[in-house]
Amino acid sequence: MPFQAIETQRLYQQVAQQVAGLIHGGELGPGERLPPERDLARRLGVSRPTVREAMIALEIAGLVEVRVGSGIYVRQPNGADGAAPSFDEGPSPYEIVDARLMIEPLIAADAARNATAADDAAIASTLAELEAAGTRELREAADRRFHTLIARAAGNSVMVTFVESLWAGMSSTLFAALADRTGLPEIRAITLADHRAIATGIRARDPGEAAEAMRAHLAQVRKVLDTTADPPAGSAATRR
Repeated sequence: MPFQAIETQRLYQQVAQQVAGLIHGGELGPGERLPPERDLARRLGVSRPTVREAMIALEIAGLVEVRVGSGIYVRQPNGADGAAPSFDEGPSPYEIVDARLMIEPLIAADAARNATAADDAAIASTLAELEAAGTRELREAADRRFHTLIARAAGNSVMVTFVESLWAGMSSTLFAALADRTGLPEIRAITLADHRAIATGIRARDPGEAAEAMRAHLAQVRKVLDTTADPPAGSAATRR
């Protein structure tokens, strides 16, 4: 008796596949405008961030397009078989940031308790690299090293693995597209000040200060991700 493997799907994938099914089934035709994000969220019984992630996944797949100042419109599906893609663009960006918010302040506090002079020097060096980085790629690489070094300074190898896995998730096409749409790469001055505050708390061996600086930093990232509403409000087109 043949069996098929059970696939666990993320919520945004389920939303994207439902919309894709309507497109491939002809219930949503080329050129038709989709309802606003808030209306889709209400009809589907999911959060607006989930709808936002699903729309980006659909855009990456070429099934919809964002017209700035107008809305999200259905595109002509590619391929003769009418098969919908899986829309597996990686973990939910919102879930990644929420996980970081729960764990990384605790890691920063432990780093303040356990860091050595060598850890301080490595964190300071990476912070200087972050400040001097002239391209997005260099900034992201330095940012990743900064947070990984803090986990190493905390003295817990599991936390290092945890932070590295979260950053791997943040390298997904979905996360990059959402970051572009929300303007996350443009808040450099704010994030640099956040990173300086985190490093200062660790160097001062003040767990409370370090944890609060990390919490404030990640809360700011989450706030920026939440600022995008419906694309007509003026979002930039996502990369493909």
